[in-house]
Parts: sequence; structure tokens; C-alpha cells
Amino acid sequence: MPRAEALIDEIRACRVCAGALPAGPRPVVQFGPASRLVIIGQAPGSRVHESGVPWQDDSGNRLREWTGIGSAAFYDPAMVALVPMGFCYPGKGRSGDLPPRPECAPLWHDRVLATLKDRRLTLLVGGHAQSYYLKTRSLTDTVRDFRAHGAGFFPLPHPSWRSGIWMKRNPWFERDVVPALRDAVRRALGGDRT
Repeated sequence: MPRAEALIDEIRACRVCAGALPAGPRPVVQFGPASRLVIIGQAPGSRVHESGVPWQDDSGNRLREWTGIGSAAFYDPAMVALVPMGFCYPGKGRSGDLPPRPECAPLWHDRVLATLKDRRLTLLVGGHAQSYYLKTRSLTDTVRDFRAHGAGFFPLPHPSWRSGIWMKRNPWFERDVVPALRDAVRRALGGDRT
């Protein structure tokens, strides 16, 4: 089994798609061998690219609110692994950030997940993660049917500002999904340690 620290160093040194990244490579990832909860998101945004701290933006605040995880637990790699589909900021597109680079997940995810001895739950945040892991196409249907994807996966919309619009159209998310999510996260992390 690969050592997590060595793999993190290898990921942070990655330059595979440097030529395609307008802001340059800066892989952002967090995990440790004892991580019980894995959060697979899209890709770092510009603020996270600048800080190097995953989910340190408004989307991260909303995600922590949905999950009920405080910042101390969220940023503890002994509890939570933060593994985006693309480890570097992909740049700005016409209507938001570009999609995650396609090289990252096939290159790194299996290796990262192999280091996690205690993984209990994986949150698939957004359509890119759900498409890759669940082979689904409709984010709304996938999230609505969150119980259908097995005990190990829990699909969520991306918590960007746009999710507020999506949540107004889909009130069942806050009513049905968020309480189930908090319960699943609490169980995965081992009780009241959040």
C-alpha cells in the first residue's frame, strides 16, 4: 500500500497538464490513511488556487453547512479526504470555471483511494464526480435517488451560488437529502466528533 505522504508530494509536484492551465499548476488535495469520509468535488476555484486550501470559499462554507462538519474536522486529513476530479484550477470559461482537467481522476484517484484504510463514505459533489463514479447523466435524478447508489456513495449538487437556484426548484433536497446526509456523515466519522 503506498504511503499517503509520498503520494501527496507526488501529486503536488504533478505538471501533466501544465500547458493547459492558464493559472499554472497548483494541485490542491487533502487525505490521510485514516480518512473515513472522502469528498470528491469538481476542481479548485480561483480563490482556492490562490490559497492552496481546498474548499476555502463560499462553496466550501455551503458544503460544510450541508454536511454539518465543522472546519476543524473538515480540514483534518485523519477524518476527511478532499479529492477533486481535477486537482488544479482549470481556468475561467464563459459561464463559470472550466470543467476539471480529464487527466487527473484516471491518473490519481485509484492511487489515492488505495491509501485510505478506513474509508466509509464518499460524497460525490457535482455532475463530474457522479458521471465518473456512477456513470449517471442527470444530477437532479441522481441526487433525488441518493439511496439507490449503495452505502458507500452519496451524490450531491455542487454547492456553488447556483445551487441556491437549484434548491429553490428542488425543495426536497433540504427536506429529505440534507438530514440524511448529515446522519450518514456523522456515522462515517464515528459519532459526535464533527
